[in-house]
Amino acid sequence: MKAARGAAASLLLPLLLVTGLTSCSASAGPEPASRPSAVPASGGTPAPSGDPTDSAWVQLMIPMDEQAVSLLALAAKKATDPQLRSWATGLRTAQDAELTALRGLRDRMGLPATDVHAGHNMPGMVTAEDLAQAGTAEGAPFDRFLVVQIRDHLRQSAQVSRSEITAGSRTDAKERAKALVTAREGQLAVMDALAGNGS
Repeated sequence: MKAARGAAASLLLPLLLVTGLTSCSASAGPEPASRPSAVPASGGTPAPSGDPTDSAWVQLMIPMDEQAVSLLALAAKKATDPQLRSWATGLRTAQDAELTALRGLRDRMGLPATDVHAGHNMPGMVTAEDLAQAGTAEGAPFDRFLVVQIRDHLRQSAQVSRSEITAGSRTDAKERAKALVTAREGQLAVMDALAGNGS
């Protein structure tokens, strides 16, 4: 099922980002009458507002990273391959830093801190079921599960971010998406090298 989800995602994610995710975001509730990003408290020049694609991207990337961090935290304790465990620890640190930047962007855009995708099994998202399975897996099966789930996370978050670069309008969001894609390319290259060594 996970493999089928990943295959479909390569075709659907660009459309989901522009259409489906924006409607999903809208279903979370009405937007406040005034957005913090529109008029700063200092009374200075209004910040450029993001379009629905920018908002959808930020609101998806944050929970994607948060769920991946939860799995990577397990990997620091359970991965049996030393190289894989070390890599997972480094990736968790990178994802934590990425989350800090994404949350700052979300706050500048005046978006709510709530997870508008809670309960949605989006492509590339480490789900609650995935985390439960990881919690019971041991040894080499855990290592293999980790590689599959994190590779899916890295690939799909890069795909979504490429859509943001193409379809988004807010400069700082697009720059953050570009940085994320560059990071993912490096992370995937290292992961593939580890997997090729038997991880």
